[in-house]
Amino acid sequence: MRVASLHLYPVKSGRVVDVEEAALRPAGFAEDRRWMIVDEAGRFLTQREEPRLALLAATLRPNGLTLSAPGAGTLALDVPGEDAPIVMATVWKDTVPARLAEAASGWLSGWFGRSLRLVWMPERANRRLPATWVPWGGEVGFADGYPILIVNTASLADLNRRLAHPAPMARFRPSLVIESDEPWGEDSWLTLRIGAVELELVKPCTRCIITTTDQETAERSSQEPLRTLQRCRRSADARVSGALFGWNAVPRVPGPVRVGDPVEVLERRAEPWPIRPAV
Repeated sequence: MRVASLHLYPVKSGRVVDVEEAALRPAGFAEDRRWMIVDEAGRFLTQREEPRLALLAATLRPNGLTLSAPGAGTLALDVPGEDAPIVMATVWKDTVPARLAEAASGWLSGWFGRSLRLVWMPERANRRLPATWVPWGGEVGFADGYPILIVNTASLADLNRRLAHPAPMARFRPSLVIESDEPWGEDSWLTLRIGAVELELVKPCTRCIITTTDQETAERSSQEPLRTLQRCRRSADARVSGALFGWNAVPRVPGPVRVGDPVEVLERRAEPWPIRPAV
């Protein structure tokens, strides 16, 4: 097995940035989901309710990024400094202090047609990982729940054999794609080694409506691939409900990861994650 591709999402739920190399830190890849769009109450915005976020591109640059969107032009932003206003930003059940990028408010609000703000999370404000799945402790930035999402090319190929129109990997918004000839092998992987890096797969990823969003056009023209996943990949473990694709992972040993790096399974689960019979 090898690393097939690496992906960053500088702005949570925004357009992907494909990279050849990424620095894995305890909270995830450097520059990944350190920025987030929030409403006036500080609550996070994602493609679940606003598919157009798929069209919001972010180009990384030293100490900042440049945003662009169709019809809105571009906006260069620096990382907010220590003197920036603080916003209490909420992701699911977590609320953390984040710095407001004041220059983005008018630009974002104009494009979306409602009052929105952009915030940036300093490393020291990272959220704690749930002890249920990561009892040894850990942290994450603005990602939904875990630092890294791992997916397997063989699993996507198996899913696509069930679909009338194949789904691209981008629909699943992975961090790290592993090239493998073992469909759904990730259900039994526990610990992976990539060079000096070690990752532990802690919880399968429950999929949502974002998988039905075309990441190039922001359109939702069908219920696929979510509908098929719900038929053939529903969790049989009561601790995690819903349709599964990919695994959430936590760094055990951080370090650099490169496309093409060999991937070794250091440890497997005693039993693969249980899946209900297909319907």
